Amino acid sequence: MTMPLPTREQLDAAAQIIYRAMPPTPQYSWPLLNEALGTEAWVKHENHTPTGAFKVRGGLVYMHELARRAPHVRGVISATRGNHGQSVAFACGRQAMQATIVVPQGNSKEKNAAMRALGANLIEHGREFQESREHAVQLAEEQRLHMIPSCHHDLINGVASYWMELFSAQPDLDTVFVPIGQGSGICGAIAARHALGLSTRIVGVVSAHALAYKLSYEQKRKLESPVTTITADGMACRVPDEASLAWIIRYADDVVAVTDDEVEAAMRLYFMTTHNVAEGAGAASLAAAMQMKSRLAGRKIGIPLCGGNVDGEQFARVLQGHPHTH
Repeated sequence: MTMPLPTREQLDAAAQIIYRAMPPTPQYSWPLLNEALGTEAWVKHENHTPTGAFKVRGGLVYMHELARRAPHVRGVISATRGNHGQSVAFACGRQAMQATIVVPQGNSKEKNAAMRALGANLIEHGREFQESREHAVQLAEEQRLHMIPSCHHDLINGVASYWMELFSAQPDLDTVFVPIGQGSGICGAIAARHALGLSTRIVGVVSAHALAYKLSYEQKRKLESPVTTITADGMACRVPDEASLAWIIRYADDVVAVTDDEVEAAMRLYFMTTHNVAEGAGAASLAAAMQMKSRLAGRKIGIPLCGGNVDGEQFARVLQGHPHTH
């Protein structure tokens, strides 16, 4: 059973919840970046939200609706590599709820610190996201906490607001490239395209070192795939979410893969051409556009810089061009 696509009214209502907490983010076309890509690119600056990533939009809508639907809920729990967790903690702060967040061991130090600063009770468990998620499900049961899913229509309706902003500002985009972690970003793009009646091509981007969504898209069924990405932790997905996968299989125009080296080159390119900081997953759409450069000449494209939360040490290494070890 596929989730129904939201209506324009539902997306507008979700956006109003978000704008009580933050303004719309800008979209800019940067001359040096256009030169490098050989086309006109519009960068949607989701690195400029209160948590430095697009996810906060989904968290705000989800927590607002949860407080309305289930006023008795006092505590929530979720698993994350960082940006979803910051989003939940930020939104919980506005609803006077306690957020418990489970992250894998060795998770980004700075994302962990940011979640704690937003008031989250942080638990480190597991070697990778899927193990953290399973632990969160168990704790939810034991401690009677509300488990926030990775993909849900409230999250998607919230995330769709950035696509509504971009598509309204630039309705004639030929193609947009969207990184896929657990799928709320690309589902938001699909929802907004449908609500506005556009024919923009939506291309999902996965890490070449975490191919679950690409393989599942190509074979039209849910497939797991091992995760070895070092740079794009926001896309380190081993098991696709079924709800988001159903939409991707049905509505996405393509899914492409980018390597950690390509992602790091894109992080450097963003910094040199716009002086914006992108985390690995945040630069994945640019990496895909660079990979497909020869096919994009004369087209107008949209690329979300969907997060800037990279640890300083890692960013210094990327800027200096030092190789990582897989």
